[in-house]
Amino acid sequence: MSSGQPYKTLEAPCEGLYKEKGSRFLSFGFPVTTEEEIRLRLGLMKKKFFDARHICYAYRLGPNGEPWRANDNGEPSSTAGKPILGQLVSFELSDVLMVVVRYFGGIKLGTGGLINAYRAAARDALAHAVVVEKRVLETVELQFSYGQTDKVMKAVHDTQATLIEQTFGEGLLPCRLVVKVAPQDKQALLSALE
Repeated sequence: MSSGQPYKTLEAPCEGLYKEKGSRFLSFGFPVTTEEEIRLRLGLMKKKFFDARHICYAYRLGPNGEPWRANDNGEPSSTAGKPILGQLVSFELSDVLMVVVRYFGGIKLGTGGLINAYRAAARDALAHAVVVEKRVLETVELQFSYGQTDKVMKAVHDTQATLIEQTFGEGLLPCRLVVKVAPQDKQALLSALE
């Protein structure tokens, strides 16, 4: 993924399940945009599944999948978080938190079994997900005279900018628009003010 290009994320939360030798692995994918949102989601999951043996997760943020993190939550090193993260990378997803909750079934799965189980649980949730493309957008503030309104609004339409806020000035006060636009279309939008 490169800056300025669309990237894939989840349209809505998704869920999955994997069972192995009595253990249940419940998987939950969430569209997220900030690490604060991730902390809140993880807090809610820990409260909801307080009786689970492990709550492991991985996330990727932004158009390039950075920052990212993988957490094993007490499972042997790299047997939970990394396989979950691997599925996010494999599906080319970002702005996603994937949580896998394990209820221990009494039989140890071994390192290979754990890696497979966490990978399969994450994959099952993602197989049920609706994936959408998200564009990288910049916020741009435009100030212009009332006489330039038609030209500016045409540029907003042509660049597929998303209107966030608008104020049309009276008399000598300028008109003001706040829009979100793809970085490669920013200059075309600004040229409407010339």
